Parts: sequence; structure tokens; C-alpha cells
Amino acid sequence: MFKLSGNSTRFRLIVVGVLLTVAGFGWVVRNLYQVQLVNGDFYQQRAVAQQLRTTSINANRGAIYDTNMNKLAVSATVWTVLFSPADITDAEAEVLADGMSEILGVDREFVIEKAKNKKNYYQVVKRKVDKEVADQVIEFASKNGIKGVSLEEDTKRYYPYGSLASTVLGFVNSENQGAYGLEAYYNNTLSGTPGRVVSAKNAWGNDMSFQYQDMYQPQDGNSIVLTIDQTVQSVMERHLRTAVIEHGVRNRAAAIFMDVNTGAILGMVTMPDFDPNDPNAIADSATRAQLDAMDQDSEEYQQLLFQAQTEQWNNKCISEPNEPGSVFKIITLSSALETGTVDLSDHFYCPGYHMVGSVRKSCWKTAGHGDQTLTQAVENSCNPAFMMIGQALGAHNFYQYFSSFGLTQPTGISLPGEAGSIYHSEEALANPQDYENSLTSCSFGQTFKVTPIQLITAVSAAVNGGYLYQPYLVKQVLDSQGNVVENIEPQMKRQVISEETSALVAEILESVVVNGSGRNAYIPGYRIGGKTGTSEKIDLYNQTGEMRYILSFTGVAPMDDPQYACLVLLDEPTLDSANAYGSTIAAPIVGSIFSEVLPYLGVEKVYSEAELKNADIYLDNQVGKGPHAAQSALTQKGLNSEILGAGGTVVAQIPEAGTQVPPGSTVMLFTDEESQSEQVTVPDVRGKSGLVANQMILNAGLNIRVTGVGVENQYAVAAKQDIAAGTKVPRGTVITVDFANSSMQNIY
Repeated sequence: MFKLSGNSTRFRLIVVGVLLTVAGFGWVVRNLYQVQLVNGDFYQQRAVAQQLRTTSINANRGAIYDTNMNKLAVSATVWTVLFSPADITDAEAEVLADGMSEILGVDREFVIEKAKNKKNYYQVVKRKVDKEVADQVIEFASKNGIKGVSLEEDTKRYYPYGSLASTVLGFVNSENQGAYGLEAYYNNTLSGTPGRVVSAKNAWGNDMSFQYQDMYQPQDGNSIVLTIDQTVQSVMERHLRTAVIEHGVRNRAAAIFMDVNTGAILGMVTMPDFDPNDPNAIADSATRAQLDAMDQDSEEYQQLLFQAQTEQWNNKCISEPNEPGSVFKIITLSSALETGTVDLSDHFYCPGYHMVGSVRKSCWKTAGHGDQTLTQAVENSCNPAFMMIGQALGAHNFYQYFSSFGLTQPTGISLPGEAGSIYHSEEALANPQDYENSLTSCSFGQTFKVTPIQLITAVSAAVNGGYLYQPYLVKQVLDSQGNVVENIEPQMKRQVISEETSALVAEILESVVVNGSGRNAYIPGYRIGGKTGTSEKIDLYNQTGEMRYILSFTGVAPMDDPQYACLVLLDEPTLDSANAYGSTIAAPIVGSIFSEVLPYLGVEKVYSEAELKNADIYLDNQVGKGPHAAQSALTQKGLNSEILGAGGTVVAQIPEAGTQVPPGSTVMLFTDEESQSEQVTVPDVRGKSGLVANQMILNAGLNIRVTGVGVENQYAVAAKQDIAAGTKVPRGTVITVDFANSSMQNIY
């Protein structure tokens, strides 16, 4: 029995073993089926993810061009410096740390610490390194026999013109993504598609870049072409920078130059500005000095730094609504003429004030303007006259045209951070309890706020035939090969007033510059129109008890065929003079900008008979004046001028006072000693025609006086010049050239 039982037990054990083996094999087969067939894709993806590491490669960001294809923002190749701790010894790490700290400015201990992880094949030392520095790193590693150092290609944003148009362009952050301005608004267009590098990982999860690596090339971003003109922009910035110094502007200045017939922006300035190549650096010297004196770890320091950075990045032209003051009278005038509320034959009597119910509202001229026509009321910028016009226009019409001119909503310009306006509703304007005060104050530009871009857009509509255009900054999108992806055309929103009304408005605005408060913007040979503005900051006064002002002027040219509008705004200038108004401070700046920009844009001068009589002009002394006041005085005499230096007062002029010069000559106004040191070389114009000789001398930064036969004589050539060719003289020096008839003399 025991024998039989033993065999039976063995048999049972064999059977059980076979069954267990079959069951186990079946379980394995089932799991293999699940893993390889049912869930094969899932586990394959997990395996790849565990074995491979993906590193992103930045795409080249598209360029930003001005309207003439000058590069305002470009991407350049830079490098990321790497090293492989697994491939260097401790001794090499010490040497490497010394070299990296000296060449790259990184902390030596940082390199030592990272080098301790011998399982790591990929360690970043520094990003965004220029080629010259990257080459130094590789040369250092090669000389010292350190094999674990490598480079990865990357891109970095550069702004070749420095601070030019910085508050419009904006800048990118450390990840090469747009942070402000056009860089932010068009980030998706400019960014492109990043590439990637796929590398193998070892068992510890560290990179083995030299074992396996595959690269997927990035797709470069598109580029954008702006309506901004680099020359127009630089002229505006130069004049605004001088104005901020000259007038002690406390809350920055703004300027916009617009094509009134398309809405294209040729120039947009906020001053002071910043350098987008180093946007975190504080550009304002006073604020920088204040920060340097503070504890950098303090909360107060951090708050002031944040405030200063945010302010310098802010585009004042689009983001800060303000009371427009008397420039807004252009809109009130347009609305009243269009509705038939007023016409050119109407008269308005100003005793120096206007009674609104029981409230007496004063005119800026306390003695009053007396009896005046509509045109004279605009020339005089008479508030009582416009209070009467506003009351006659009524709340409904006022609001309807305010809205139709685009002043109740943002313009939609392609920039981030555009603010809207702050204004009275029609119901508030019609409120019997406050009707008189709000409507009459609004009629001359107080008690509401609009942005500079809203205001110049509305003014452009008032003078261009009545058509309201969407302001825009980008006219084309190009692919990475330079092919046009998109053309952006002007967008006309609606016609606000008739062409006949618009022509009347233009006629009256020209009279403001010829006969009225805008005469400091007058330029002989050009038909300029415009309107001054001196607005009170009522809300600030209510908070602090101190009255501060915004001085502005909006100019239009040429008035026989309006093409361009220029708005200049100075926010809180330091006013030492009782005669400090938009007419005396802001108008000369617009005149100075127009005098340089209009010839550049191809607007030809056409002199009247009276202007042509201004030959043989004797120069007055401009030393001691503010640069723009001096420039305005010279402009009104038919002379050009150029401000040199960074000071706020003219310290010298060339040609000097008392010198006789022809109309159109350029007077150099020096504002500091350094600017006076520049000298230019006198060209040799002998044998040249009048046109060529004139151009050569002007291009050299000099003035020409003509004697002998007239240069209009087709045979006239330069026979001699009073200062020899090659002589070094101060810029602006007058060169007298004697012309003779070449048909009578052998002069070549």
C-alpha cells in the first residue's frame, strides 16, 4: 500500500506541476498579449519617454522693419555653453570653474557643484552668449584638454537703433517671447515654431548626447513691416528729448505723426524712453541715482524699481487718457459747422468770462476778446465763445459727434495696453442739474479724458474730408524668405462730417497759425494749420491742491491738401513764465518737427510774394534762449535751424548774430560745450553748377551765399569760394561762392 501510495503521490505532484506550468505559461502569454498587442502603443511610448530626452531649439524670431526696410529689431545667433560632468575629472572641474567664472562671469562654486554629479551628461553654464565669448570658452577648454565642454545654438533679440521707438517696439523676455509693445502684440506672428533635439538617457535618467541624438530644425518666424519711418521717428525723438530737458517735464512727453488720409503712424514717441536691449535698466538718471542710494533688499527699493520700470515701458500715446484742452475745439467746431449750429458769419462777444447759470467761467484772456467772428474765436482760442457754441450744439448733437469721431472707445491700434476714454454720457450731459457745467466745459476740452491716439485720429478726420480711419502701425507681414504673407490696407470706419465742412475746418485752422495762437508753428513756404491746447489737471488739483498743466499742439500740413498731422503733448512742464501755454511751448516744437520732416517726405515749399521778400536776413542773437524758442524765432524768419547737444539753453550759434544770410539757411544752435567742438570740411565747389554747388555745401553742414551771376542762369558755374576747400570750420559757417557765366569763361 505504501508503495502504491508513493507512486500515486508522485503522479499527483507531476500532474499539479504540469497544470501549474500550463497555467503560468498561459498567464505569461495573456500578459504578453495585453502588453504587446492590446496596450503595445502605450508601453512603447512610455519606453521612448524613459529612454529619450527632448531639448527645445528656439526659432529665429522674425525681424521688425520700418517702412523703408530698415531693421528695427532682429534676431542674432547666440550660444548656450554646456559641459558634461560625467566626462571631466575633479581636477578638470577646478580648472573649468576658474575659466568659466572669468570668461562668462558665472559663480565659480556653481560650476564646481554641478561637476560633482558624475552621472550627468548635460549641464547648462550660461545662455545667450555672443559668438566672440563662446569662442573664448571653446578655446579655453581646448588649451586645457577639457573634452566635456560644448555649445548649443540659440537666438537673441537685438535692437540696432537702441532706444528708437522703444515704447512702440517693446522687448522680449528671457524666453525670447514678446513682453511689451509690438513684440507682445505680434508675438505669435514673430515667434515661429521651435525645433528640438532628441537625445538618449542612461539608466539613471541622465543624458547621453554622444550616444544618440536627432535634431528637428526650427521654423523661423514671420517678419513685420511698420508704417513707422525711422527718419521721422528720430527727428521727433530728438525734439521731444530736448523739450523734456528745456521745460522740465515731470510726467513725460508724447508725440504722434499720422498720415491723415490713411491712419498710418509715421512716428510715435514717448519721452523719456528706454533701451530695449537692456529694458530692466532704469534710463532716467534721477530715478537711477535714487535707487542706487537705497538698500536693494528693501521692499521700498523693489517697489520703486517696479514702478520706474513699468513707467518707462509704458506707451503714453495710447495708455494715458488726459484732458485734451483747447485742441478739442477742433471737434466742437467740426460738429457745430456740420449741424449748422454755427457758420462763418456768426459773431461771439467775449467780456473775459461767460456766465453759466450762476457760475462765472473765465476766459484765459481776463480782459476779454470783445466782438469776434467764428474764425477769430478759434484763432483766439476763446473759451466763452466755445461755451456758447457747445450750449447751442446741445447734449444730443455733442454726444453723437463725440462718439462718431471715435472718442467713446479705443481706436483698436495694434498695440497692447490701449486705454479707453473717460467721458460724460448723453444722459449726464443733458442732466438739468449739471447740464450747464458739464456740456460747456466739454466744449472747450475739459472734464473728460481721451488718449493722444484717439485725439489725433479724430483731428485727422476733421481735416481729411471727414473720414475716420483706423490708426495702424503694421503694413505688411513677410515670411522668413521675405515673401509677402499679408498686406494690411487702410481701414476707413465712416464719414463723420462732409467734405465741405472739413474744408472749412482746414481753412480756419490755417488761420490759427497765420493770425492766431498757433503762429509759433508757422513755417515760411508751407501752409500749416493747427490748434493749441493748455489743459488743467483738475483731478490732481482736487487731490493735492496743486494745479498742474498739459501743454499741447496739433498741427496739420499742408492745408491746401492735408496730408500729415503731428500732435505734441508735454505733461506737467515746469512753468516759470506767466506766458507758458500750448501756443508758446508746444507749437514751436511741432513747427520744428514739420520744418525737418515735411521736406524729407517730399512736401515742396511754395513761397508767397511776402515770403520771397525776406531775402538778406540779418540773424538775431539766440544765445540764452530755450532751443525751441530760438528755433521758432528763426523759422518765422524763413531760416532753418538744428539743435545740437543735450542742454536746455542755447550757449552759442553759428552763424553768429548780425550775420547776413539768405532765406533757407541753417543756423546751428549749440546747447553745450561738447557740441561746439565739431568741425566740418569745406568742399571744393569750383566749376560746379549752382544746383550741385548748393547741394555739396548743404550736405557738408554749411550755408551758402551766392554772388555774381544768378544761379538760375543755365550757364552759371562756381568761379571761386571765399573759404578754401579742405579748411575745417564750425558747422553752419556761411561759404560765399561767386558764380560766373561759363559761356564767357573757361571754368570747369
